[in-house]
Amino acid sequence: MRMFKVTACVPSQTRIRTQRELQNTYFTKLVPYDNWFQEQQRIMKMGGKIVKVQLATGKPGTNAGLL
Repeated sequence: MRMFKVTACVPSQTRIRTQRELQNTYFTKLVPYDNWFQEQQRIMKMGGKIVKVQLATGKPGTNAGLL
Protein backbone atom coordinates (compact mmCIF):
# COMPACT_ATOMS: atom_id res chain seq x y z
CA MET A 1 0.00 0.00 0.00
CA ARG A 2 1.41 3.39 -0.99
CA MET A 3 1.46 5.97 1.75
CA PHE A 4 2.82 9.45 2.30
CA LYS A 5 4.80 10.38 5.39
CA VAL A 6 3.70 13.98 6.02
CA THR A 7 5.34 16.42 8.42
CA ALA A 8 3.28 19.53 9.06
CA CYS A 9 3.16 22.52 11.37
CA VAL A 10 -0.19 23.86 12.59
CA PRO A 11 -0.96 26.64 15.08
CA SER A 12 -2.35 25.30 18.34
CA GLN A 13 -5.95 25.96 19.34
CA THR A 14 -5.17 27.09 22.91
CA ARG A 15 -4.15 30.64 23.69
CA ILE A 16 -1.39 31.01 26.25
CA ARG A 17 -1.16 34.21 28.31
CA THR A 18 -1.94 36.68 25.51
CA GLN A 19 -3.83 36.55 22.26
CA ARG A 20 -0.69 37.45 20.31
CA GLU A 21 1.36 34.49 21.45
CA LEU A 22 1.12 31.55 19.07
CA GLN A 23 2.17 28.02 19.80
CA ASN A 24 2.91 25.82 16.80
CA THR A 25 2.55 22.06 16.81
CA TYR A 26 4.67 19.87 14.55
CA PHE A 27 3.48 16.37 13.75
CA THR A 28 4.36 13.50 11.43
CA LYS A 29 1.76 11.04 10.24
CA LEU A 30 1.23 8.41 7.59
CA VAL A 31 -1.46 9.25 5.05
CA PRO A 32 -2.79 6.75 2.50
CA TYR A 33 -2.03 7.70 -1.10
CA ASP A 34 -5.76 7.99 -1.94
CA ASN A 35 -6.50 10.36 0.98
CA TRP A 36 -3.63 12.74 0.32
CA PHE A 37 -5.73 15.56 -1.16
CA GLN A 38 -8.22 15.59 1.75
CA GLU A 39 -5.38 15.63 4.28
CA GLN A 40 -3.66 18.49 2.44
CA GLN A 41 -6.90 20.52 2.46
CA ARG A 42 -7.44 19.83 6.18
CA ILE A 43 -3.96 21.08 7.10
CA MET A 44 -4.33 24.22 4.97
CA LYS A 45 -7.78 25.03 6.43
CA MET A 46 -6.31 24.85 9.94
CA GLY A 47 -3.81 27.51 8.88
CA GLY A 48 -0.89 25.12 8.89
CA LYS A 49 2.02 24.54 6.56
CA ILE A 50 3.26 21.27 5.14
CA VAL A 51 6.96 21.02 5.94
CA LYS A 52 7.94 17.75 4.27
CA VAL A 53 6.30 14.94 2.29
CA GLN A 54 7.94 11.57 1.62
CA LEU A 55 6.63 8.56 -0.23
CA ALA A 56 6.51 5.69 2.25
CA THR A 57 6.05 2.27 0.66
CA GLY A 58 5.38 -1.12 2.13
CA LYS A 59 3.58 -1.96 5.35
CA PRO A 60 1.91 0.97 7.15
CA GLY A 61 4.12 2.25 9.96
CA THR A 62 7.35 0.66 8.78
CA ASN A 63 9.05 3.78 7.42
CA ALA A 64 7.90 5.99 10.30
CA GLY A 65 9.50 3.81 12.98
CA LEU A 66 6.14 2.79 14.41
CA LEU A 67 6.76 -0.98 14.51
